[in-house]
Amino acid sequence: MSVSERYDHHAKLVANMADTLGVDLLERMQRGELDGEDLRQMVHKCTGCTSPCDCANWLDANAQGSEVAPSYCRNADTFEQMKG
Repeated sequence: MSVSERYDHHAKLVANMADTLGVDLLERMQRGELDGEDLRQMVHKCTGCTSPCDCANWLDANAQGSEVAPSYCRNADTFEQMKG
């Protein structure tokens, strides 16, 4: 997988995790509560994850939504703050 493909894969994981947790990233950006750099940092954290396959499986299993991110999610705290 190329660097750009890896980045795109993790960007999709971040977006899917946000959707699953009920966090509207675009709305946050429109309100000025999240900017492009914040989102890049979230994706960067995700690229360091050792469990991207587990994450994809978790997202599939929780397609109807979840209150909390899995314990291994490097952005779990960020998502939790956005929900509050």
